[in-house]
Amino acid sequence: MVACPPAMMNPQRTRILAAVAAIPRGRVASYGAIAARAGLPGRARLVGRALREAPAAPALPWHRVLRADGRVALPAGSAGFAEQCRRLAAEGVTVRNGRVALAAFGLDPDLDRALWGSPG
Repeated sequence: MVACPPAMMNPQRTRILAAVAAIPRGRVASYGAIAARAGLPGRARLVGRALREAPAAPALPWHRVLRADGRVALPAGSAGFAEQCRRLAAEGVTVRNGRVALAAFGLDPDLDRALWGSPG
């Protein structure tokens, strides 16, 4: 991550980083889910930008943020991709072919499944 000048830390970015920081160990969330939790529904790309521009902070669990389909957004084979997969695995999150099963590890459970059980 690149250091972000203080002027870039606007209220939106502050809310995004707080939402990322709140993802518990062993769980993941999509960029869109983080945007919604930050009060910015539909602004998934802003989440990606905020993470790229965030001050380097070892405590920020950036690795817990994935694409909406559970895929790691960094290019496969890159050092960042390997690091994200390594960090997720260290927390007990299963990553297969660069993808995490959001149904198993996602932050937001499927409400219908929670209320009614799995179909069939």
